[in-house]
Amino acid sequence: MIACFDVHYNETSAYAAVLVFENWDSAIPSYENKIALNDIAEYEPGNFYKRELPPLLELLSQLPQPPEILIIDGYCDLSESGQPGLGARLLEHLPYAPIIIGVAKNRFKAATHAIEVFRGGSARPLFITALGMSKEEAANKIASMHGSYRIPTMLKAVDSLARGNSSQSIEHRIS
Repeated sequence: MIACFDVHYNETSAYAAVLVFENWDSAIPSYENKIALNDIAEYEPGNFYKRELPPLLELLSQLPQPPEILIIDGYCDLSESGQPGLGARLLEHLPYAPIIIGVAKNRFKAATHAIEVFRGGSARPLFITALGMSKEEAANKIASMHGSYRIPTMLKAVDSLARGNSSQSIEHRIS
């Protein structure tokens, strides 16, 4: 089971979403959930994870079973030397050790180790990092995901779901 996550913000709240799917080439999720959290941490340069972790952990706690693979919008590690990024910080808070793949849309200056993946004829890459799987294998998995554009179908869909700005928690199972 693969789960992808995204988080968006307004002044006082975080809106987070998760989509679960079975295969890398899946076009439709088997499960989706969205939450809204109030009183989120202020943005701190270099400490992005402090805002992102609470909504991600809340979504993970609501999943019917723990996924083997988590895809996050960000970096697992921020440098070749292993400076922890969102993925590493998330792993520290989990009671099990899933594979975590970080998919970032923008380059982080120190993340020269990230693998660049070009999809859909785009001149702009996605930047891939991973924990529990080689970056190269993770990059190949992201490249193989459904969709003919730069952003794979599931990652675009979870981004869209998180941007819905609904103030109510929703859970919806897709048959």
